Amino acid sequence: MNEDRLVDYGQENEEERIINLSLRPQNLDEFIGQKKIVSSLKIAIEAAKQREEPLEHVLLSGPPGLGKTSLAYCIAREMNAKLTATSGPAIERAGDLVGILTNLEKGDVLFIDEIHRLSKVVEEFLYPAIENYQIDFVIDKGPYAKSVKFNLKPFTLIGATTRKGLLSAPLRGRFGLFFDFDFYPAQDLATVTRRSAELLDIAIDTASAAEIARRSRGAPRLCNRILKRVRDYAQVMGDGNIDMPTARRALDQIRVDEQGLDDMDRKYLRTIIDLHQGGPAGIDAIAASLGEDRGTLEEVVEPYLLANGFIVRTPRGRVAAHRAYLHMGIQDPRQTQDKLF
Repeated sequence: MNEDRLVDYGQENEEERIINLSLRPQNLDEFIGQKKIVSSLKIAIEAAKQREEPLEHVLLSGPPGLGKTSLAYCIAREMNAKLTATSGPAIERAGDLVGILTNLEKGDVLFIDEIHRLSKVVEEFLYPAIENYQIDFVIDKGPYAKSVKFNLKPFTLIGATTRKGLLSAPLRGRFGLFFDFDFYPAQDLATVTRRSAELLDIAIDTASAAEIARRSRGAPRLCNRILKRVRDYAQVMGDGNIDMPTARRALDQIRVDEQGLDDMDRKYLRTIIDLHQGGPAGIDAIAASLGEDRGTLEEVVEPYLLANGFIVRTPRGRVAAHRAYLHMGIQDPRQTQDKLF
Protein backbone atom coordinates (compact mmCIF):
# COMPACT_ATOMS: atom_id res chain seq x y z
CA MET A 1 0.00 0.00 0.00
CA ASN A 2 1.27 3.44 -0.87
CA GLU A 3 2.35 5.08 2.39
CA ASP A 4 1.31 8.47 0.95
CA ARG A 5 -2.30 7.36 0.61
CA LEU A 6 -4.29 10.13 2.25
CA VAL A 7 -7.20 7.98 3.46
CA ASP A 8 -4.99 5.25 4.95
CA TYR A 9 -5.99 6.05 8.52
CA GLY A 10 -3.83 3.18 9.76
CA GLN A 11 -0.73 5.18 8.83
CA GLU A 12 0.41 8.08 11.01
CA ASN A 13 3.74 9.79 10.44
CA GLU A 14 5.78 11.51 13.16
CA GLU A 15 4.58 15.01 12.29
CA GLU A 16 0.96 13.88 12.40
CA ARG A 17 1.52 12.12 15.70
CA ILE A 18 2.79 15.31 17.30
CA ILE A 19 -0.09 17.43 15.94
CA ASN A 20 -2.69 14.82 16.84
CA LEU A 21 -1.45 14.81 20.44
CA SER A 22 -2.50 18.45 20.70
CA LEU A 23 -5.93 17.62 19.24
CA ARG A 24 -6.72 14.75 21.59
CA PRO A 25 -9.57 15.20 24.07
CA GLN A 26 -8.39 15.70 27.64
CA ASN A 27 -11.24 13.86 29.36
CA LEU A 28 -14.39 11.86 28.61
CA ASP A 29 -16.55 14.99 28.48
CA GLU A 30 -14.43 16.28 25.58
CA PHE A 31 -14.49 12.93 23.77
CA ILE A 32 -16.76 13.28 20.72
CA GLY A 33 -18.87 10.34 19.50
CA GLN A 34 -19.07 6.72 20.67
CA LYS A 35 -21.69 7.84 23.20
CA LYS A 36 -22.63 4.37 24.46
CA ILE A 37 -18.99 3.51 25.15
CA VAL A 38 -18.33 6.81 26.95
CA SER A 39 -21.50 6.45 29.03
CA SER A 40 -20.60 2.91 30.12
CA LEU A 41 -17.04 3.94 30.93
CA LYS A 42 -18.15 6.86 33.09
CA ILE A 43 -20.21 4.50 35.24
CA ALA A 44 -17.41 1.91 35.51
CA ILE A 45 -14.82 4.57 36.37
CA GLU A 46 -17.00 6.23 39.00
CA ALA A 47 -17.73 2.84 40.60
CA ALA A 48 -14.02 1.94 40.67
CA LYS A 49 -13.13 5.33 42.22
CA GLN A 50 -15.79 4.90 44.91
CA ARG A 51 -14.33 1.48 45.78
CA GLU A 52 -10.82 2.94 45.59
CA GLU A 53 -9.84 0.15 43.18
CA PRO A 54 -8.20 0.16 39.75
CA LEU A 55 -10.61 0.04 36.82
CA GLU A 56 -11.22 -3.41 35.37
CA HIS A 57 -9.06 -4.33 32.37
CA VAL A 58 -10.48 -2.82 29.17
CA LEU A 59 -10.41 -4.13 25.60
CA LEU A 60 -11.04 -1.61 22.80
CA SER A 61 -11.57 -2.95 19.29
CA GLY A 62 -12.36 -1.43 15.93
CA PRO A 63 -10.79 -0.08 12.72
CA PRO A 64 -7.77 2.24 13.04
CA GLY A 65 -8.21 5.97 13.43
CA LEU A 66 -11.44 5.91 15.47
CA GLY A 67 -9.99 7.13 18.78
CA LYS A 68 -9.01 4.01 20.75
CA THR A 69 -5.70 5.53 21.85
CA SER A 70 -7.35 8.86 22.68
CA LEU A 71 -9.94 7.08 24.80
CA ALA A 72 -7.20 5.20 26.68
CA TYR A 73 -5.57 8.52 27.62
CA CYS A 74 -8.97 9.89 28.71
CA ILE A 75 -9.53 6.85 30.93
CA ALA A 76 -6.16 7.34 32.61
CA ARG A 77 -6.90 11.02 33.28
CA GLU A 78 -10.34 10.21 34.66
CA MET A 79 -8.72 7.71 37.03
CA ASN A 80 -5.98 10.22 37.95
CA ALA A 81 -3.48 7.58 36.90
CA LYS A 82 -0.21 7.56 34.99
CA LEU A 83 -0.42 5.91 31.57
CA THR A 84 2.38 3.78 30.14
CA ALA A 85 1.92 3.15 26.41
CA THR A 86 3.47 0.45 24.26
CA SER A 87 2.41 -1.86 21.42
CA GLY A 88 2.26 -5.58 20.74
CA PRO A 89 5.10 -5.65 18.18
CA ALA A 90 7.35 -3.59 20.50
CA ILE A 91 7.27 -6.27 23.23
CA GLU A 92 9.48 -8.91 21.64
CA ARG A 93 10.44 -10.91 24.76
CA ALA A 94 8.93 -11.63 28.14
CA GLY A 95 11.83 -9.73 29.68
CA ASP A 96 10.68 -6.54 27.95
CA LEU A 97 7.31 -6.90 29.66
CA VAL A 98 8.87 -7.52 33.10
CA GLY A 99 10.52 -4.11 33.08
CA ILE A 100 7.25 -2.39 32.14
CA LEU A 101 5.10 -4.24 34.69
CA THR A 102 7.48 -3.85 37.65
CA ASN A 103 7.60 -0.07 37.12
CA LEU A 104 3.83 0.34 37.39
CA GLU A 105 2.48 1.92 40.57
CA LYS A 106 -0.89 1.13 42.14
CA GLY A 107 -3.74 2.24 39.88
CA ASP A 108 -1.49 2.96 36.86
CA VAL A 109 -2.75 2.24 33.35
CA LEU A 110 -0.81 0.08 30.89
CA PHE A 111 -1.94 0.66 27.30
CA ILE A 112 -0.95 -1.96 24.71
CA ASP A 113 -1.87 -1.00 21.16
CA GLU A 114 -2.30 -3.77 18.57
CA ILE A 115 -2.43 -6.25 21.44
CA HIS A 116 -3.35 -9.06 19.03
CA ARG A 117 0.25 -8.93 17.74
CA LEU A 118 1.79 -10.04 21.05
CA SER A 119 3.88 -13.17 20.67
CA LYS A 120 2.49 -16.36 22.23
CA VAL A 121 5.28 -16.45 24.84
CA VAL A 122 4.68 -12.85 25.93
CA GLU A 123 0.91 -13.36 25.94
CA GLU A 124 1.14 -16.37 28.27
CA PHE A 125 3.52 -14.44 30.52
CA LEU A 126 0.90 -11.68 30.73
CA TYR A 127 -1.93 -13.94 31.95
CA PRO A 128 -1.01 -14.11 35.68
CA ALA A 129 -0.06 -10.42 35.61
CA ILE A 130 -3.54 -9.27 34.58
CA GLU A 131 -5.41 -11.94 36.54
CA ASN A 132 -3.56 -12.09 39.88
CA TYR A 133 -1.09 -9.19 39.58
CA GLN A 134 1.80 -11.63 39.70
CA ILE A 135 4.55 -12.67 37.32
CA ASP A 136 6.61 -15.84 37.32
CA PHE A 137 10.07 -15.83 35.84
CA VAL A 138 12.82 -18.42 35.77
CA ILE A 139 16.29 -17.80 37.23
CA ASP A 140 19.33 -19.77 35.99
CA LYS A 141 19.18 -22.72 33.63
CA GLY A 142 19.23 -26.49 33.69
CA PRO A 143 19.28 -28.24 37.08
CA TYR A 144 19.74 -24.90 38.89
CA ALA A 145 16.71 -23.29 37.32
CA LYS A 146 14.00 -22.13 39.69
CA SER A 147 10.79 -20.17 39.34
CA VAL A 148 10.42 -16.91 41.23
CA LYS A 149 7.02 -15.30 41.84
CA PHE A 150 6.93 -11.50 41.91
CA ASN A 151 3.93 -9.54 43.17
CA LEU A 152 2.84 -6.53 41.11
CA LYS A 153 0.91 -3.48 42.21
CA PRO A 154 -2.73 -3.53 41.02
CA PHE A 155 -3.01 -1.82 37.62
CA THR A 156 -5.40 -1.50 34.70
CA LEU A 157 -4.55 -2.97 31.30
CA ILE A 158 -6.14 -1.32 28.28
CA GLY A 159 -5.70 -3.32 25.11
CA ALA A 160 -6.51 -1.93 21.66
CA THR A 161 -6.90 -4.06 18.57
CA THR A 162 -7.99 -3.68 14.97
CA ARG A 163 -8.38 -7.48 14.64
CA LYS A 164 -10.32 -8.78 17.65
CA GLY A 165 -10.77 -12.14 15.95
CA LEU A 166 -7.01 -12.73 16.16
CA LEU A 167 -7.01 -12.47 19.96
CA SER A 168 -6.79 -15.81 21.71
CA ALA A 169 -9.77 -16.82 23.85
CA PRO A 170 -7.69 -16.96 27.10
CA LEU A 171 -6.51 -13.38 26.61
CA ARG A 172 -9.97 -12.08 25.67
CA GLY A 173 -11.46 -13.77 28.71
CA ARG A 174 -9.22 -11.85 31.10
CA PHE A 175 -10.69 -8.47 30.20
CA GLY A 176 -13.63 -7.22 32.23
CA LEU A 177 -14.84 -4.44 29.91
CA PHE A 178 -15.28 -4.83 26.13
CA PHE A 179 -16.01 -1.99 23.75
CA ASP A 180 -16.35 -2.13 19.96
CA PHE A 181 -15.84 1.16 18.11
CA ASP A 182 -18.16 2.07 15.25
CA PHE A 183 -17.44 4.40 12.34
CA TYR A 184 -18.51 7.94 13.25
CA PRO A 185 -21.65 9.51 11.73
CA ALA A 186 -21.07 12.68 9.71
CA GLN A 187 -22.57 14.96 12.37
CA ASP A 188 -20.04 13.78 14.99
CA LEU A 189 -17.18 14.21 12.52
CA ALA A 190 -18.37 17.73 11.73
CA THR A 191 -18.05 18.48 15.45
CA VAL A 192 -14.55 16.97 15.41
CA THR A 193 -13.66 19.15 12.41
CA ARG A 194 -14.86 22.36 14.04
CA ARG A 195 -13.06 21.53 17.32
CA SER A 196 -9.79 20.72 15.53
CA ALA A 197 -10.08 23.85 13.38
CA GLU A 198 -10.47 25.96 16.50
CA LEU A 199 -7.43 24.36 18.16
CA LEU A 200 -5.36 24.80 14.99
CA ASP A 201 -6.61 28.40 14.52
CA ILE A 202 -8.24 27.63 11.15
CA ALA A 203 -11.18 29.73 9.97
CA ILE A 204 -13.89 27.39 8.63
CA ASP A 205 -17.64 27.68 8.16
CA THR A 206 -20.23 25.11 9.22
CA ALA A 207 -21.00 23.89 5.68
CA SER A 208 -17.30 23.28 4.90
CA ALA A 209 -16.83 21.38 8.15
CA ALA A 210 -19.78 19.17 7.21
CA GLU A 211 -18.33 18.58 3.72
CA ILE A 212 -14.96 17.50 5.14
CA ALA A 213 -16.75 15.26 7.64
CA ARG A 214 -18.79 13.63 4.88
CA ARG A 215 -15.63 12.61 3.02
CA SER A 216 -13.70 11.40 6.08
CA ARG A 217 -14.76 7.72 6.01
CA GLY A 218 -16.15 7.85 9.53
CA ALA A 219 -12.70 8.30 11.13
CA PRO A 220 -11.59 11.30 13.24
CA ARG A 221 -7.93 10.73 12.36
CA LEU A 222 -8.70 11.00 8.67
CA CYS A 223 -10.96 13.98 9.35
CA ASN A 224 -8.05 15.87 10.94
CA ARG A 225 -5.71 14.84 8.12
CA ILE A 226 -8.07 16.11 5.41
CA LEU A 227 -8.69 19.32 7.36
CA LYS A 228 -4.95 20.07 7.31
CA ARG A 229 -4.72 19.42 3.57
CA VAL A 230 -7.71 21.72 2.91
CA ARG A 231 -6.08 24.34 5.16
CA ASP A 232 -2.91 24.19 3.05
CA TYR A 233 -4.95 24.64 -0.14
CA ALA A 234 -6.88 27.57 1.32
CA GLN A 235 -3.64 29.21 2.45
CA VAL A 236 -1.92 28.94 -0.94
CA MET A 237 -4.84 29.26 -3.34
CA GLY A 238 -7.14 31.51 -1.31
CA ASP A 239 -7.18 33.90 1.63
CA GLY A 240 -6.66 31.21 4.28
CA ASN A 241 -10.35 30.93 5.18
CA ILE A 242 -12.13 27.68 4.34
CA ASP A 243 -15.51 28.20 2.66
CA MET A 244 -17.52 25.68 0.65
CA PRO A 245 -16.06 26.43 -2.84
CA THR A 246 -12.51 26.30 -1.43
CA ALA A 247 -13.21 23.09 0.46
CA ARG A 248 -14.68 21.36 -2.61
CA ARG A 249 -11.80 22.41 -4.87
CA ALA A 250 -9.28 21.18 -2.30
CA LEU A 251 -11.08 17.86 -1.83
CA ASP A 252 -11.33 17.33 -5.57
CA GLN A 253 -7.61 18.01 -5.92
CA ILE A 254 -6.67 15.36 -3.34
CA ARG A 255 -9.08 13.01 -5.17
CA VAL A 256 -11.28 12.09 -2.23
CA ASP A 257 -14.81 11.84 -3.59
CA GLU A 258 -18.14 12.63 -1.94
CA GLN A 259 -18.34 9.18 -0.36
CA GLY A 260 -14.80 9.37 1.03
CA LEU A 261 -13.36 6.96 -1.55
CA ASP A 262 -9.92 7.58 -3.06
CA ASP A 263 -8.14 6.13 -6.08
CA MET A 264 -7.24 2.93 -4.23
CA ASP A 265 -10.86 2.26 -3.22
CA ARG A 266 -12.10 2.90 -6.74
CA LYS A 267 -9.38 0.66 -8.15
CA TYR A 268 -10.45 -2.09 -5.71
CA LEU A 269 -14.08 -1.81 -6.82
CA ARG A 270 -13.07 -1.75 -10.49
CA THR A 271 -11.06 -4.92 -9.98
CA ILE A 272 -14.09 -6.81 -8.64
CA ILE A 273 -16.50 -5.36 -11.21
CA ASP A 274 -14.32 -5.57 -14.34
CA LEU A 275 -11.84 -8.40 -13.74
CA HIS A 276 -14.09 -10.64 -11.66
CA GLN A 277 -17.47 -9.79 -13.20
CA GLY A 278 -18.75 -8.34 -9.92
CA GLY A 279 -17.67 -11.34 -7.86
CA PRO A 280 -17.57 -13.45 -5.87
CA ALA A 281 -13.79 -12.97 -5.88
CA GLY A 282 -11.33 -14.34 -3.33
CA ILE A 283 -9.28 -11.83 -1.39
CA ASP A 284 -6.03 -13.43 -2.60
CA ALA A 285 -7.12 -13.02 -6.21
CA ILE A 286 -8.04 -9.38 -5.62
CA ALA A 287 -4.73 -8.73 -3.85
CA ALA A 288 -2.80 -10.32 -6.72
CA SER A 289 -4.70 -8.25 -9.29
CA LEU A 290 -3.93 -5.05 -7.38
CA GLY A 291 -0.37 -5.98 -6.49
CA GLU A 292 -1.18 -5.34 -2.82
CA ASP A 293 -0.80 -7.27 0.41
CA ARG A 294 -3.87 -9.24 1.51
CA GLY A 295 -3.59 -8.02 5.10
CA THR A 296 -3.50 -4.39 3.97
CA LEU A 297 -6.69 -4.83 1.96
CA GLU A 298 -8.45 -6.54 4.87
CA GLU A 299 -7.34 -4.02 7.50
CA VAL A 300 -7.33 -0.73 5.59
CA VAL A 301 -9.42 -0.85 2.41
CA GLU A 302 -12.25 -3.27 3.11
CA PRO A 303 -13.65 -2.16 6.53
CA TYR A 304 -15.08 1.10 5.19
CA LEU A 305 -16.34 -0.47 1.95
CA LEU A 306 -18.04 -3.24 3.91
CA ALA A 307 -19.53 -0.94 6.54
CA ASN A 308 -20.99 1.34 3.86
CA GLY A 309 -22.43 -1.32 1.59
CA PHE A 310 -20.06 -1.07 -1.37
CA ILE A 311 -19.02 -4.73 -1.13
CA VAL A 312 -20.41 -7.87 0.50
CA ARG A 313 -18.24 -10.58 2.02
CA THR A 314 -19.61 -14.08 1.26
CA PRO A 315 -18.20 -17.60 1.88
CA ARG A 316 -17.14 -17.69 -1.79
CA GLY A 317 -15.46 -14.27 -1.77
CA ARG A 318 -16.13 -10.54 -2.16
CA VAL A 319 -19.08 -9.33 -4.22
CA ALA A 320 -19.60 -5.80 -5.52
CA ALA A 321 -22.91 -4.47 -4.16
CA HIS A 322 -25.34 -2.45 -6.26
CA ARG A 323 -24.12 0.71 -4.52
CA ALA A 324 -20.62 0.11 -5.92
CA TYR A 325 -21.99 0.02 -9.48
CA LEU A 326 -23.96 3.21 -8.88
CA HIS A 327 -20.95 5.00 -7.42
CA MET A 328 -18.69 3.94 -10.28
CA GLY A 329 -21.30 4.90 -12.87
CA ILE A 330 -21.52 1.35 -14.26
CA GLN A 331 -24.69 -0.51 -15.20
CA ASP A 332 -25.34 -3.36 -12.77
CA PRO A 333 -25.83 -6.46 -15.01
CA ARG A 334 -27.77 -8.21 -12.27
CA GLN A 335 -30.54 -5.62 -12.47
CA THR A 336 -30.66 -5.97 -16.26
CA GLN A 337 -31.06 -9.73 -15.89
CA ASP A 338 -33.81 -9.28 -13.30
CA LYS A 339 -35.82 -7.13 -15.75
CA LEU A 340 -35.65 -9.85 -18.39
CA PHE A 341 -37.51 -12.35 -16.24
